[in-house]
Amino acid sequence: MTKLSVNINKIATLRNSRGGNVPDLLKVARDIESFGAQGITVHPRPDERHIRYQDTRDLPGVITTEFNIEGNPIDSFIKLVLEVKPAQVTLVPDAEDAITSNAGWDTVKHKDYLTEIIKEFKQNNIRTSIFVDPDVTMVQGAAQTGTDRIELYTEGYAAAFEKGDKTAIKPYIDAANIAAEVGLGLNAGHDLNLENTAFFKQNIPNLLEVSIGHALIAESLYLGLENVIQMYLHRLK
Repeated sequence: MTKLSVNINKIATLRNSRGGNVPDLLKVARDIESFGAQGITVHPRPDERHIRYQDTRDLPGVITTEFNIEGNPIDSFIKLVLEVKPAQVTLVPDAEDAITSNAGWDTVKHKDYLTEIIKEFKQNNIRTSIFVDPDVTMVQGAAQTGTDRIELYTEGYAAAFEKGDKTAIKPYIDAANIAAEVGLGLNAGHDLNLENTAFFKQNIPNLLEVSIGHALIAESLYLGLENVIQMYLHRLK
């Protein structure tokens, strides 16, 4: 079964919009685990507009499943990850002012940079993953950095699927097959939702984990958080 890691950034966004501690991010994280999710993901940004660095420090004290920290490996992010020591760090090349992640790494151009950062994380027993587009060259380049896994950036698939174009899965299948050939674990995320996740899972070999946040939280407004998590788990079987 592919693991479901729930990104709780949107819970933090809601909390921050009014100040105070409603909703309680730590309680929501515990509840998400109790509803069956196998991981919690956060993506702290330098302006702390949703997940705060202190949230990232506090979460390991209350969650029991895998903790995944995503982000651009600027100095403050690297320091935070080395302090917290999550199960996994996912490196994402987003600009500091990005609304959301919008591209994968050029793993050929940034090979030396990524290799150095990944080496430090792995020396601290933190599993590493690189956010990449479904491009065979980028997957092969990722393998040269020493990373444990890649995370396929699925926005292109999701946008095409919404229009009824299921052929958009093809480059993701190719990327997944190459990842297996070069010994990389495979994660995926971005714009996956209740409508498109099952088809993606059914067609992508060796899919270890998906990270889903925005859609899952939005769907929960209508269907309830516990129910939605169970629906995703069913789709990922």
